[in-house]
Amino acid sequence: MTGPRIETARLVLRPHVPGDFADIARLWGDPAVTRFIGGRPSTAEESWARLLRYLGLWPALGFGYFAVTDRATGAFLGDVGLADFHRDIAPSLVGMAEAGWVLAPEAWGRGIATEALMAVLDWYRATPAARPVACIVAPDNAGSLRVARRCGFVEWLETIYRGQATVVMRRA
Repeated sequence: MTGPRIETARLVLRPHVPGDFADIARLWGDPAVTRFIGGRPSTAEESWARLLRYLGLWPALGFGYFAVTDRATGAFLGDVGLADFHRDIAPSLVGMAEAGWVLAPEAWGRGIATEALMAVLDWYRATPAARPVACIVAPDNAGSLRVARRCGFVEWLETIYRGQATVVMRRA
């Protein structure tokens, strides 16, 4: 199974394909992008594993991550979607879909993350696979906290994940 294609005023969201590898490696290899997500750039090997995980989400869960592209130019802007990563986090997110978004610096500050995430959440709400949605955000990541709030997430609590303070949010 592959996921749907979603179009917004400025974006096309589509399931990833193996040909997205170079774009994903460039995105996840950027220290500015990963500053709040693990704190270090991903290697090419780690980016390939991420792409394979993205490809596997759709047949396993009925939902997953989308490649976000600029509707006018086709340029790759990032990754946005939903997953169940079985994170070792307390409180547990079992039974919830976890929203995530990672965009290239050229897409920051333009409302792209909010537009893409809202499109995914609207699509997901109408699917048979729909379940409650949460997200995790580094407390210093003001941009992602704003996106989450704009998309209807509210702070649930703060916890520690992989040794780092983490804000857990739920969609209201």
